[in-house]
Amino acid sequence: MGLSLVHSRALLGLEARPVCVEVHLANGLPSFTLVGLADTEVKEARERVRSAIANAGLEFPSNKRITVNLAPADLPKDSGRFDLPIALGILAASGQIDSSRLAGWEFAGELSLGGELRPVRGALAMSLALHRDAGPHEAPARLVLPPGSAEEAALVPQAEVYRARHLLDVVARFLPEGKDHAEPPDDGGWARLVPTLVSVDPACADLADVKGQAAARRALEIAAAGGHSMLMVGPPGSGKSMLAQRFAGLLPPMSTTEALESAAVASLAGRFTLERWAQRPTCAPHHSASAVALVGGGSPPRPGEISLAHHGVLFLDELPEFPRTALEALRQPLESGHIRISRAAMQSEFPARFQLIGAMNPCPCGFLGHPTRACRCTPDQISRYQGKLSGPLLDRIDLHVEVPALAPGDLLDDKVKGESSAAVRERVIAARARADTRQGTANQALAGQALTEHARADAQAIQFLNNAAARLGWSARSTHRALRVARTIADLAGTETVGVGHVAEAVQYRRVLQQGG
Repeated sequence: MGLSLVHSRALLGLEARPVCVEVHLANGLPSFTLVGLADTEVKEARERVRSAIANAGLEFPSNKRITVNLAPADLPKDSGRFDLPIALGILAASGQIDSSRLAGWEFAGELSLGGELRPVRGALAMSLALHRDAGPHEAPARLVLPPGSAEEAALVPQAEVYRARHLLDVVARFLPEGKDHAEPPDDGGWARLVPTLVSVDPACADLADVKGQAAARRALEIAAAGGHSMLMVGPPGSGKSMLAQRFAGLLPPMSTTEALESAAVASLAGRFTLERWAQRPTCAPHHSASAVALVGGGSPPRPGEISLAHHGVLFLDELPEFPRTALEALRQPLESGHIRISRAAMQSEFPARFQLIGAMNPCPCGFLGHPTRACRCTPDQISRYQGKLSGPLLDRIDLHVEVPALAPGDLLDDKVKGESSAAVRERVIAARARADTRQGTANQALAGQALTEHARADAQAIQFLNNAAARLGWSARSTHRALRVARTIADLAGTETVGVGHVAEAVQYRRVLQQGG
């Protein structure tokens, strides 16, 4: 009988690999066989496709031997995204639509039993992959997706994306010449979506709401300007969480590339909404989160919180209460900006260029060093509590900041009010612009020869930093991170050269906690 080919995509991490859906109809004992390393959800497509085709008024070839192959056979396939391409392949093989007209198109969508199309995960990753895989002189394939998924995919510039609400909306566009069929149930079901990139001001809480805490506010500004990670240490109620929740409002606007990367990861987890386009994400997992929840994993691999915070903020409150394995898993992504998940059958890599903002109490009871409350902890309890954070992890956090308790009178005093987020953000944007003009990246990413070249520290500043590192017993990583922070402080001051004052301020941000390995 007939053979048809329909193209789609399978998700493997953040990659959308091409999949060819091959459908063959032959005489023989009636059957419906689906092969090609299909997961349970994909195998269940047989019943969904059968019912959708019949309920849409089309003819399902139930008296034929149907074989569906999802190639390549060694690529895992999951979810219901292959329902639509399988249905179109059966209709093309049986002659109800024109198989030749399917060339240059890719399809994805889950079918309901009535033929309606439902959204799928990873639509943005599919659209990005189409443009990445197309040759320099080759037009990318056109993409047909359900409502919700199509709007995501259309965010990619120059993407040719079509939205279809029902199976009949798609069938009506690929009928053979001169053949009429039932009209789609909704005339507005098929539409080409014009790529639109809109920017919405982030609805972040204002930093002016935080009373006092001038040192912590200054550290937040430095962290935002240089892309640095930060740890806040202070008693309960001192404002650590309030400061962290307002950090995203200090960051510069996202570029189109950053917004697409962040949205693509969110789309994989089903968290993306158009209302949050171009807004930096803030992820705040509970301290009971496992290592897999933080870094990602599973089968097939899914992104964790560090990847969902890509180009945004990962806020870990009560940092020592997280499982030790989960915290240690953050060490490599903090350095590299990505996470590679290796399993026996596959490897997946997710981006993870996030800014870590941690918060913790100084001791188990929380009142060590409090001006009015007595600490009930023994020295051994304090040592064990602070020792939950390993030296290598602390080494990778650029700013260690003490957030002291506020005097009761300051909380109700309207005169104790700092700058707004908008004012701080202007300085952060100016400092980031200086760094981009000088080196093309944030100061936090400087390493090796690039750090030596672009830090531009004078001889006295270098001597001061070397003396401080020797007295405090710093590692080479700690010394380099302090120099990066000093470079950011100089950018905020509008100075081309890093001086002793900039280094001195950077050094004090690494003296709150100093643990052994």
